[in-house]
Amino acid sequence: MYQAHVEEGVLLENYLAYATLVPAYNAFYNEALQLKPSLRRQKIWMVNSTEHGGGVAEMMPRMISLLRQLGLKADWMIMESNEKQFFALTKNLHNLIHGQPGPEITAEDQALYERVNRENAQVLAQHVQKNDIVVIHDPQPAGIAVELKKLVDVKMIWRCHIGLDYSNANTNRAWDFLHPYLEAYDQYVFSSPEYIPEGLSGNVALIHPSLDPLSHKNRPLSLHKLTGILGNAGLLKSDHPSLYPAYKHKVKRLQPDGTFGPASNGDDIGLLFRPILTQVSRWDRLKGFLPLMQGFVELKKMNHENGKSRSRQTRRIRSTRLVMAGPDPKSVADDPEGKQVLEELVAAYMDLPAKLQKDIVLLQLPMDSPKENALIVNALQRSSYLVVQNSLQEGFGLTATEAMGKRIAVLGSNACGLRNQIRNQIDGRLLHHPEDPNHIAEHLNELLGKPKVVEEMSFSAEKRALDKFLIFQQLTQWLNVFHRVKHAR
Repeated sequence: MYQAHVEEGVLLENYLAYATLVPAYNAFYNEALQLKPSLRRQKIWMVNSTEHGGGVAEMMPRMISLLRQLGLKADWMIMESNEKQFFALTKNLHNLIHGQPGPEITAEDQALYERVNRENAQVLAQHVQKNDIVVIHDPQPAGIAVELKKLVDVKMIWRCHIGLDYSNANTNRAWDFLHPYLEAYDQYVFSSPEYIPEGLSGNVALIHPSLDPLSHKNRPLSLHKLTGILGNAGLLKSDHPSLYPAYKHKVKRLQPDGTFGPASNGDDIGLLFRPILTQVSRWDRLKGFLPLMQGFVELKKMNHENGKSRSRQTRRIRSTRLVMAGPDPKSVADDPEGKQVLEELVAAYMDLPAKLQKDIVLLQLPMDSPKENALIVNALQRSSYLVVQNSLQEGFGLTATEAMGKRIAVLGSNACGLRNQIRNQIDGRLLHHPEDPNHIAEHLNELLGKPKVVEEMSFSAEKRALDKFLIFQQLTQWLNVFHRVKHAR
């Protein structure tokens, strides 16, 4: 286990420069003034399994920075293990919690899980002090509480970012495995009431994930900044001078031979000129990348059958491209399936005719610089006609929240986390069958044919994100949870 470095970043007072943020900021700061005196003596520790990749790792630096700016003590710790099988086991738990089948959890798996968590708890015990508050995120480090409480008298909170709104034999297997380790916690936090498993009642709070509107991934971008980022990342061809040097680590694009090379190879993607449909996620089978690709292919086939039509919609679909982007799989330590999922997408892409391949863009985003990665995602989303999140299951789906905050309408699945954000036909559309390519194609066809409706939904999406899903609301809820845990008997 090691301590992650957290930079101060944007200052609290900087948010007041944006009129749209002032009401939420004032409500948050007034409540924080009431709560923070009771928490000055405790240190707050956040613990998760990776520093890079995924919504938890992205939210953590800003959470820590803003807690510190409020005058509280806070740090972020990352669990470690040299045993590769550990993350294969926890990925299996992740899939089981989402109702997917997976290998049986053996006695050897249980011993491995306890050993890794015990080793990390021993390291963490060297940092924490009596009465500190430790927040453990997700199943990977959930076993730490049992071991840590043997060593230090601390308050423990388990924050679960994933879940399923129904149960089956697979979810029951996962929760049966985790339940003995969860009993050691003083408080539980979930994103949605549907995710709370049987047996965890009483000290449960609900907190939605949120976006930081001034983070590199979400901050407003002028046209010059937007084009500059795309150019620096290798996503935009231009002979014009650039104010900033090109990024050292550029985006890689799937090439016709099945390898990943410079994104500038071949035809220009057309990010500023074509209707772009974008999905940005980890390479996870539950994100629905493959059926989305298949649905896009069906859309193109449907449009080809109407090829003689000179309608604007026919021409718009003809020029539309699908961009599917995710991190370099090697950079996400706690997700060993990422490489396999990406290989499956590459194989499906290679089976397509060359003409369709030109309209489907698979991108590997560099993770060497978190700032550059975030700016690239920001620019990709802002270049989109529509952001898609075709998740088969989704704990929350911050990529949808991010798009909404950028005034981009979202086509999301009906997964619990997404339908808690996107109001169907108000902020975007919801897919009831995200695994069905024809269903996806029909929705894409409809939305590409109604740009005025999409524009209206995008304004509604932005307002909903500002009203419900800013980091201020999340911080206020966390401060209340910390206060409650500290004073609980």
